[in-house]
Amino acid sequence: MMKVKLVRSTSGRLKNHQACVRGLGLRRMHQVIEVEDTPSTRGMVNTVNYMVQVLEDA
Repeated sequence: MMKVKLVRSTSGRLKNHQACVRGLGLRRMHQVIEVEDTPSTRGMVNTVNYMVQVLEDA
């Protein structure tokens, strides 16, 4: 599992980038969610890496 946080807004972004953010389960700014660490979710995070932040477990 990995924690993902939305740090930039999706408004004005490409439609497929908005879809990746929604597919990850992020709805609003600064929301933190926990998703499974699979190749598909990694690809979605890599696509929108300028809008999301992967939080390390401390």
